[in-house]
Amino acid sequence: MTAVAASAAALVAVVAIFWILFTPKAAHGPQGGSASGNLSMTAAEQEYVKNVQVGNLSLSRAENFIHQEVTILNGEVYNGGSEPVSDLRLTTTYLDEMNQIVLKETRPVLGAPERPLTPGERRSFEISFDHVPNSWNMQQPSVKVAYLRLRR
Repeated sequence: MTAVAASAAALVAVVAIFWILFTPKAAHGPQGGSASGNLSMTAAEQEYVKNVQVGNLSLSRAENFIHQEVTILNGEVYNGGSEPVSDLRLTTTYLDEMNQIVLKETRPVLGAPERPLTPGERRSFEISFDHVPNSWNMQQPSVKVAYLRLRR
């Protein structure tokens, strides 16, 4: 009976590892290590969002190491204000032909470990999406600042 229990435990562990590695990140919960709903900005940070621009967006597709097609969003963020931004998260929204949301994810874009985005700085970012639904309309997704934290 111990061999059966050990086999069952090993099977559960393998399934859990595969679920974590190969399911869409949205199924695991919030992105970037903390819940978007738990992140709140001060009034000054909410006002500062208008100073952060997202641009030069481009999409590409590639195959990952397990031969799955991955959609890659490249772009730049620009800090047009006078304060350093120590945390920046963008929400990317993919739509279908009926303009219904088929995928919406929020991700950090300042790198790991995060380096503040200084005033006047422009920085490239890349976000990979493992599982963009087939119903996506193949148009550029919308990308908006979801959260920022000012470094004071």
